[in-house]
Amino acid sequence: MTTVPPTTTPPSRTPRQLAVTALRLLAVTAVYLAAGRIGLLQQVVIGGAKVTPLWPPTGIALTCLLLFGLRVWPGVALGAFLVIVVTGPPRWGSLGIVTGNTLAPVAAYLMLRRTGFRIELDRLRDGMALVFLGAFAGMLISSGTGSAVLVLNGTLPADGFWSTWTAWWTGDAMGVLVVAPLLLALRTARLPADRGPFTWLEPVLLLASTAAVTVVATSTTLSVLFLVFPFLIWAALRFQLLGAAPCVLLVSVITITAAIDQVGPFTGHGLVAAMVMLQALNGCAALTGLLLSAIVAEQRNTYRRIEQATVELARVVQRLAPGKVDTDRWLPPEDGDH
Repeated sequence: MTTVPPTTTPPSRTPRQLAVTALRLLAVTAVYLAAGRIGLLQQVVIGGAKVTPLWPPTGIALTCLLLFGLRVWPGVALGAFLVIVVTGPPRWGSLGIVTGNTLAPVAAYLMLRRTGFRIELDRLRDGMALVFLGAFAGMLISSGTGSAVLVLNGTLPADGFWSTWTAWWTGDAMGVLVVAPLLLALRTARLPADRGPFTWLEPVLLLASTAAVTVVATSTTLSVLFLVFPFLIWAALRFQLLGAAPCVLLVSVITITAAIDQVGPFTGHGLVAAMVMLQALNGCAALTGLLLSAIVAEQRNTYRRIEQATVELARVVQRLAPGKVDTDRWLPPEDGDH
């Protein structure tokens, strides 16, 4: 006689858990909507459609999925719909745009999760995954779906599809490359143990210098935008992602403003050419800060593991052969020793 094991039903969620989930979804929706309103301030018309050079909601949506899991996708979808509502009455094609803007970060999240992505971004493989899977591959969905919907509903002429698609894709990808690393870095930020006035001197000087150099580079017609890269390298080497991500954001915002106004090095170029120059600069800046930070963090983690293994090995040798091994040369100095 065989017995059938009783079927188990998943435990029902408590009212408190449901309330936390609802509040989390509302928070994701509100943050997405706020970021969308900010992104709409930088709209440009390319190929007959309005696009933005940097679309922060994609980075926010992907970050929320990485932190809270797939369960927050309804908040992303609702936020994407509300962004369309605030721009005007929604049309039948709005559902397709909302679907694309929701599926893009969801697909990016699933691909990153498949590769074992770590939100600390302390390995080169994590930086590469965020660039090629999270930004470049994942955002093909939103740009392709949105551009196709605009063509189908007659808002965008057919010959403007590729230019709009390119601008849409780069804007969404830049949102991932600029915003997501910054939010992930802020999540792991900790106040330094030494909170003296000089502790904050270098990071404040770094941010001020990056902003000043970018403003100067975008105020002259000379092609000197490359001057920002030494400061990005400085930030990545000294503070890793926590220093590089804010600097990349500063560079992106200042150069986007200059490109839209077509001043400085963007003077005399058409809007499309200015956007190409802008995205090439911002893409290189984001890649430099992100990948260099990941390399430095990975090397430091490797050094710490080697140092810890050396200390443990010295202690084992000391226990096996007491008095025959000078462990002081292997063990790290105590606090106050020099």
